[in-house]
Amino acid sequence: MQLHCNYCQTKSEVLSMARQWNLAFAEGLHCEYGALQIRKPDFVTLVNQLYRSERSSSQSAAFDKLVRRLPQALSRTVRPRASTPVSLLCSLLLLGILASGCTTYRQQNRIIDYWTRGDIAGAQREAAQKSASAGNGKDAVIWRLEHATILRSASKYEESNREFDAADAQMNRYAEAAKVRLGRETLALLSNQAQLPYEGRPYDRIMVSTYEALNELALGRPDRARVNLIRAYQRQQEAVQLNQRRIERAKEEIAEARQRDGVAQAEADPQFKGRLDSIYAPVRNLQPYADYVNPFTVYLDGLFFMTQAADGSDLERARKSFERAQAFAPDNPYIRADLESIEDLFRGKPLPPTTYVIFETGRAPVRDQIRIDVPILFTKVSYIGAAFPVLEFQGDYLPHLEVSAQGKTQRTALVSSMDRIIAQDFNNELPAVITKTIAAAIAKGAAAYAINTAAGRQDEALGLLAQFLTAAFQAAVNIADLRTWTTLPKEFHVCRVPTPPDRRIELIAPGTGQKVSVDLADGTINLVYVKSITTASPLLVSQVKLK
Repeated sequence: MQLHCNYCQTKSEVLSMARQWNLAFAEGLHCEYGALQIRKPDFVTLVNQLYRSERSSSQSAAFDKLVRRLPQALSRTVRPRASTPVSLLCSLLLLGILASGCTTYRQQNRIIDYWTRGDIAGAQREAAQKSASAGNGKDAVIWRLEHATILRSASKYEESNREFDAADAQMNRYAEAAKVRLGRETLALLSNQAQLPYEGRPYDRIMVSTYEALNELALGRPDRARVNLIRAYQRQQEAVQLNQRRIERAKEEIAEARQRDGVAQAEADPQFKGRLDSIYAPVRNLQPYADYVNPFTVYLDGLFFMTQAADGSDLERARKSFERAQAFAPDNPYIRADLESIEDLFRGKPLPPTTYVIFETGRAPVRDQIRIDVPILFTKVSYIGAAFPVLEFQGDYLPHLEVSAQGKTQRTALVSSMDRIIAQDFNNELPAVITKTIAAAIAKGAAAYAINTAAGRQDEALGLLAQFLTAAFQAAVNIADLRTWTTLPKEFHVCRVPTPPDRRIELIAPGTGQKVSVDLADGTINLVYVKSITTASPLLVSQVKLK
């Protein structure tokens, strides 16, 4: 590509951006009079071609950096007329302000790197820094959830619960707010949904109470664990009502967004619609759990109220919880055994010495983004695209754990899939996300059209610079909201074995060579909790005396 100077006819070659993904202006970019002007919008076309349909990856991250650098270089080569209105220059400056800080949650989240390596100490340091710096800002809830989970994995249960409490309090404040402030929604329309506060999802709130209950059990405080399990149950009931309200609000938002010019037309475009359908087919095909239930929370409720029963009503609660858990995992033999144990307790027969193994394996889905062109409705706008969130399921995990006692080996059995729980929530909010993302893309396109038209009327070179700046702005802010609780597991499993006379069991991670011997506490009912993040990470083992 060549840049051409009006005054001295000097030409300058620019190295191929497509080849290097890194802009390197040639030495001779400026002419001898320092008045180089760009005559052809080739670079705008190139930006459009390079940026379209790129996923968030190391390449597109590098191109984001390129896009942010281009305006600085070009501003030194294009000289606007003295008569250019201040308001127009301010509009161009505003684009830069709005584009600042637009990085995705995945780009910010270095915790994942430590976490997947099994480096709990490194993940803890990074999470502590993120949580502290978040303050009460828009990302405070998500960073506190990540930090609390990592602290729990490090057996720092008191600190973990403090972080869970802080996240929970913030989520409650958001839940009590009747409406999102108009200013925030306007900011999201001009920038992206990631600029709104992360308010927490229904499964977040349920898992906070579940983890807090487990932390309290580890600290030897069953009364507090009881409170948290009751709260977790209530939150599962509330989730149905909250989702109904969310659906109604989403319908209103969709209807309002479709009133804006171009939104309904873009949604109905066959090529655009077909692309979205193909992208979201895998997650839409996952079988959801009914009524926003987390089967692991339900199972833990049954286990707690069976082993900590104060009266017959507690036992009845345990039985109902086990029955519900069995309905979600009909092939799980250990839940069937628990139901038999409940019947024995009703008949006055005590629980035999039993060891439970809860196995938390893998990583929950993370969010990535797909950039898709929105059917262009404006002339003089080089690029109208939108970034849509997608779920990425994590395949590196142990499908089960083996538990050996007295020469007999048993496998853990699935209780709950966080993949299914998270996919259900994702699908529920997806229609509103798609419509609002399109509306935001078109709103930014309309703003770009107005700026480009005004700039072009003032000066041809300034108009060209405006086209590039608006294209660069849209590329910079074209990110989806990728915030999600990444330190949750993929699955929860359970196993139960008679406590052996030597009070020792062995945990075996199949195919990895990992074996961990556990000397059991002196309880009648023991709970061994095992966490595996990836197949290569070490098993994290703790235990609790339930009875």
